[in-house]
Amino acid sequence: MVGLQLNIRKGERLADQLYGQLLEKIIAGELQEGEKLPSENEISRAFSVSRPVIREALLRLQADGLVYSRQGVGSFVKARPPEGLIQFAEPSDVAGLLRCFEARLPFEGAAAGLAAIRASAEDVENIEATLIALEAAMEGEGLADKADFDFHLAVAKATGNDFYVSILGSLNSAIKSGMQVALQITKGGTRERIQRIREEHRAIYDAIAIGDAAAADLAMRYHIHRARTRVTDHMRDR
Repeated sequence: MVGLQLNIRKGERLADQLYGQLLEKIIAGELQEGEKLPSENEISRAFSVSRPVIREALLRLQADGLVYSRQGVGSFVKARPPEGLIQFAEPSDVAGLLRCFEARLPFEGAAAGLAAIRASAEDVENIEATLIALEAAMEGEGLADKADFDFHLAVAKATGNDFYVSILGSLNSAIKSGMQVALQITKGGTRERIQRIREEHRAIYDAIAIGDAAAADLAMRYHIHRARTRVTDHMRDR
């Protein structure tokens, strides 16, 4: 046992709180990569939570690529996220943050593909303008989360379908939270990482500009997948 003790906060899902506190142990190195996690019974006794809550937290950690399960043996730590993940977000919020990336991937991929088919010349100019603003913001001192969101919003507007814009707007807070964490971690990385992010956004723009729906969909999905990976894997794109 590694000193597990659940500090319950009212108004937050127990599974997310358990997820967050196991995540803290992994990031701190108290649970090392390759190390077996305590059993469900041990976690249940330490945290005073039910088995369904434990299973939900462990399944989410598995889905996020942080632990893996061996049938009949138990769960093991697979990867250690960067420390910035819990420096810039509450540990219990991380599960929701990653769920937002998960939801964005197919939704925004489809939006980019539709934008490539329907974008007017003015739409393409607007996307390019937000891309230029994003690149400038990434070179500045502050965070580029507003410019990043504006780029994705411009793509949604280029679909000509107000539902894409409305859905993106309704997710504004969650998306920006994810962007803030990802960009904070990126700021502490290498110039190569920043350049890769610029290239990912430009690939989306280029595909839309030439009207290649399949390439735009793929480029957007790849970008969101890589953003999520940069958040959860401290060894990638350093």
